[in-house]
Amino acid sequence: MAKFDLTTPWGRFKTYLHYLWNDHAYLRLGFSNAHWISPELVRANQPWPFQLAWWKKRGIKTIVNLRGGFDGSFYALEKDACERLGLNFVDFVITSREVPIRERVRGAKELFERIEYPALMHCKSGADRAGIMSVFYAHYRLGQPIREAMQQLGPRYLHIKHGNTGVLDYVFEQYLEKGEPKGLTFSDWVESDDYDPVEMKKTFRAGMLGKVLTDKILRRE
Repeated sequence: MAKFDLTTPWGRFKTYLHYLWNDHAYLRLGFSNAHWISPELVRANQPWPFQLAWWKKRGIKTIVNLRGGFDGSFYALEKDACERLGLNFVDFVITSREVPIRERVRGAKELFERIEYPALMHCKSGADRAGIMSVFYAHYRLGQPIREAMQQLGPRYLHIKHGNTGVLDYVFEQYLEKGEPKGLTFSDWVESDDYDPVEMKKTFRAGMLGKVLTDKILRRE
């Protein structure tokens, strides 16, 4: 039996109540942290169903969920809204505190080759997971060098580099330090023996204040 039942008015009400409070959706009622990366792709935080309807009017055809959370209230409401609105709904799970494995990097490249545009991709806050995926998009789809694409991980998007989420920046910094000088493309470096997610996670050091801000105060996923 599904955890969240949207087939009855009472079930839908309880789902919205859970979403409003447990997913901190009240913070996103008037703030979407939305930024167009290109004319075909916008990044944002977790959208409300009514916001999805607005995005469809703007021409969006595909919604990409980066959070996972398949048993969450947000997921039940979002999937239901996309079905009702006729929007493509795609799941691509990525984390904000881990170095992506090779398969995840390859998957991101393939994702941007196959989805129908215009598209919107989101995580919870639109800062970290949406940030690293925006770097991948800018590099693989738009052809931007990694140094330029890394601007998608920045404070204007509410990304905090000095917390545990800074491991995302660290991945690209390691490429610029160790891969680019050897003449390797980012993809070549990822496929090489030098790309070691476990070792990179081990050598990354987050700042104490950044960790408190992202993990204790903002409670980022």
